[in-house]
Amino acid sequence: MKMFAYTRAQSAEAAVAAIVDGAKFIAGGTNLLDLMKLQIEAPSALIDISRLDLAQVEPLDGGVRIGALVTNSDLAAHPLIRATYPVLARALLSGASAQLRNKATTGGNLMQRTRCYYFYDTAAPCNKRAPGTGCNAQGGFNRIHAILGASDDCIATHPSDMAVALRALDAVLVTLLRGGDRRRIAIGDLFRLPGGTPAVEHSLMPGELITHIELPPPPPGAQAYRKVRDRASYAFALVSVAAVIAVEGGVITSARLAFGGVAPVPWRDPAVEAALIGQPPTAATFEASADALLADARGQGHNDFKIPLMRRTLVATLRELTGVAA
Repeated sequence: MKMFAYTRAQSAEAAVAAIVDGAKFIAGGTNLLDLMKLQIEAPSALIDISRLDLAQVEPLDGGVRIGALVTNSDLAAHPLIRATYPVLARALLSGASAQLRNKATTGGNLMQRTRCYYFYDTAAPCNKRAPGTGCNAQGGFNRIHAILGASDDCIATHPSDMAVALRALDAVLVTLLRGGDRRRIAIGDLFRLPGGTPAVEHSLMPGELITHIELPPPPPGAQAYRKVRDRASYAFALVSVAAVIAVEGGVITSARLAFGGVAPVPWRDPAVEAALIGQPPTAATFEASADALLADARGQGHNDFKIPLMRRTLVATLRELTGVAA
């Protein structure tokens, strides 16, 4: 780990004002500190925001406002989240260990970086870590990598379970910029696909601080988060589905679906939902939605299994939420 300056911010405004080139915000530090130890991240300064007054969960216009410093454990256990956004609670509880959830924050969870083996191996070329050096995952061991949304420069996946649920719930981020201005960013506009610039992972400006995450009123229907992984706990998703499905009068009237473990961002495709809405909840309807999701899926060899696995996981989730027998 390289030397760095350290400042404890007394307010969000002070934190933003303290950011200089090469500096990073730190709260729980569950991902950043690991990256610093490996010198994948080498910030010149750390601005500690962990003691700011941003750790509340509050009702807001029928929805909820979540402070960026609410821990994953507290958010998953909050009565309002458990009662009205169970898909989010389940996603949080499926991620990491209890010890990490006790420390990790809502804002930090969104900003965590990929767990690609080659990204963490500083001896290996990686366009995300060192732009222009190449991508060893393509043609290498790529079992955990993307089948959707990847590019010739990067096939890494986004690791967050929480972000997948927030994507399905149409979360909005509230941020603070230098100078005191605030900005609202739909979660679908936060994450960037790799394209030719995989090192650019999000749309935040330099020094921009996430202060809150807002959720609109819960959508109608039953909610579920289904995650498939190599072991029952402490593992990242091979594939996952966050789903909210409403059925009335024998047809699907509303569908929200987001997917993890399959793309460089929490993945959501309007064509998948369009294939469901207005249709009866049948096996044929579910298969049509999976066809829409996987129309452009591309395996890289070791991860080819993710394509049929994603299909089965989506269909099983839809069966669960609509009560259709297997």
